[in-house]
Amino acid sequence: MKQESELQILRSAIAACRLCRDAPAKGDADRLPHEPRPVATLSSTARILIAGQAPGLRVHESGLPFNDASGDRLRQWLAVDRESFYNPDHFAIMGMGFCFPGYDKAGSDLPPRKECAPLWRQRAMDAMPQIELILTIGQYAQAWHLGAERMGSMTETVAEWRRYLLTNRSPSVLPLPHPSWRNSGWLKRNPWFEAELLPVLQQRVKSLLP
Repeated sequence: MKQESELQILRSAIAACRLCRDAPAKGDADRLPHEPRPVATLSSTARILIAGQAPGLRVHESGLPFNDASGDRLRQWLAVDRESFYNPDHFAIMGMGFCFPGYDKAGSDLPPRKECAPLWRQRAMDAMPQIELILTIGQYAQAWHLGAERMGSMTETVAEWRRYLLTNRSPSVLPLPHPSWRNSGWLKRNPWFEAELLPVLQQRVKSLLP
């Protein structure tokens, strides 16, 4: 199959990428301090793309996207088990940055590397024309996939989820907060997310799985 052959070439190129180590966007002072390990699941058959931010340390170590507590919560939101989640026939998974960006001085994950999306994202999207639903997790994915249609904050963007999902946009986009357990307070302050958005998300996901 031509599409799968082209995707395999792209997967190999992404796996070999060392741009953030060898040619950092901001110069040598911004060089990635560890060996890159690009993590992405590209698929010729999945109809759902999970568009995240960047791998955390546990994902960097395992090579599995969302292989952490955030992934556990995300799978609960989607109402799928690990087997389905990691089946490339079901989901493509692609962060805005493919490599763990490291920590800031406060010990929090740094933003996705600036080198990654300009080089790879559009190429990967073009290689997966069968995608029908993009789940944009966090502000960086929402900024890229929604552009000028994104609201002023992540909360405002997620609150306008009907505007993005229930239109003639192709593929459809559904913005989500990051499933980090650090966002538990956000979920308590925004009960509409679990009461209104999650049932629609789960129904849409179920309808697009094989």
